[in-house]
Amino acid sequence: MRDVLDLDLVTPWVPEVVAGSAHLHRAVRWLHVAEALDVGVMLSGGEMVLTTGLLLAGDERAQREYVESMQRADVAAVVLGLGRAFRTTPEPMRRAAERCGVPLVVLHRPAPFARLTEEVHARLVHGRFAALDLSDRVRSSLTALNLSGASLQQVLDEIAAHSGCPAVVVNLAQRVLASAGDKGSLNDLLRDWERVSGQVAELAGSGAVTVGPDGWIVAPLEARGRQWGRLVLFGHHGPEEFGRVLGARASEALAMHRLLGDQDRGWEDQAAESLLHDLATGTARPEQLVTRVRAAGLPVNRRVFVPVVVRPLGAAPQGRDDMPELIEHALAEHPGVAGLVARIGAAGTAVLLSIPAGQDADAAVHKVAVRVRGELAGRGRTVVVGAGFGCRELDEVRRSFVEAVHVADAAVAGPPDAPVARLRDVRLRGLVRLLRDEPELQAFIGRELGPLLGNPALLEVLRTYLATGRNKSAAAQVHHVSRPALYRRLQSIESLLGIDLDDWEQLTSLYVALLAHEAQRAAGPGPGR
Repeated sequence: MRDVLDLDLVTPWVPEVVAGSAHLHRAVRWLHVAEALDVGVMLSGGEMVLTTGLLLAGDERAQREYVESMQRADVAAVVLGLGRAFRTTPEPMRRAAERCGVPLVVLHRPAPFARLTEEVHARLVHGRFAALDLSDRVRSSLTALNLSGASLQQVLDEIAAHSGCPAVVVNLAQRVLASAGDKGSLNDLLRDWERVSGQVAELAGSGAVTVGPDGWIVAPLEARGRQWGRLVLFGHHGPEEFGRVLGARASEALAMHRLLGDQDRGWEDQAAESLLHDLATGTARPEQLVTRVRAAGLPVNRRVFVPVVVRPLGAAPQGRDDMPELIEHALAEHPGVAGLVARIGAAGTAVLLSIPAGQDADAAVHKVAVRVRGELAGRGRTVVVGAGFGCRELDEVRRSFVEAVHVADAAVAGPPDAPVARLRDVRLRGLVRLLRDEPELQAFIGRELGPLLGNPALLEVLRTYLATGRNKSAAAQVHHVSRPALYRRLQSIESLLGIDLDDWEQLTSLYVALLAHEAQRAAGPGPGR
């Protein structure tokens, strides 16, 4: 209605809003010129009714009832042309309009209603064609992305581009699963997410796209007939009808993406994995991480963060990997300790624990590890748990994650007795694992083991010989050979390498090189790989 009053055509008629000014945001669906007292029964809502009030003059009761009938018909506004029936605004109509919340506009100069009707109807028709064109363009581009196998982030980026404002996907707990758009605007939103999410919940309607007066658009996201989240566009500057179209087409595309996507990895899993990846690799600035972590539902104020990596021992179970769900169930048993859980690589799960600063972080990690191992053991799963050092700032988490990954990898090769392994528990093996990607260590392996790297049989003999504490009888039994045969193989190793296996310094170098070689062979993808 406000747009109609701003038309150049209307200005010369000196419009004045005398009641209901708080409702000028109402959409005008059509114009209707009528002098009948019972015109309300002919309306279906959203009309702007134009009248001179000829049949209302001198009857205050009729004036009040007329406005009340307009309220029941849910009109956009009533426009009264002064001059024929009324010289000034009729006070009974004004009071009734204010009470009913119906915008009442008077025109102080003669106005040809036909010209206004023609102008507004032309704009409405043009707008509807434009909305249909927008709908087709948005649907085509998003469908093409979905059918090409695009990621959720790519689809959301396209939605943000069409809407020209930040776009955020949240679940029903208001946890942010994905976001797109201008980074500065997103950071401002996520920084104050607790307040913003409350406003989103208030704005959200019951099943339909909702457009707020500030350009916020909330569209429900459904799967198999049940709502599971919302898409929110913050600050759309186009017409309200365009906003509804964008919300509807975008929610359809996101529903299709969810159906076409990996059914074993929901958006919650993908969101957690993406956030943990950025934390572990340092690809996002610390101030961005704080807002994203808070919006993901992880407490950040006065907390200690401890990365934990859980690796399975033995073959992975067939079918869907339910380790993240089992770990989340174990975490739920520890009130006060929160965690963000995600898969890492083909095997293993990462957890970022958020522990209150006043608690003993080591004790909390120990309790969580005991519960996690017990939960998985009940499903016939044996795992090792490796933890990094406690961090009071999120920008320290990257180094701690690297430590946790390598500790867990080292613990797989030599599982500790304790429920959770730390860097101090894996000793030399852990140090070697931490340095396994260093060029100097790779060169060291080549210098120490070079001739044996092409002879796997002799390399295994050396590994067994050292693993048994240089017990030749035990090593011979492992390889099912006689002691003289083992002696000959050990002599071959000494000859190829040019060393003396009774020299402790040379033997130590060989042992370190073997540990480094094992670490490289067992290298698996971590959060940053």
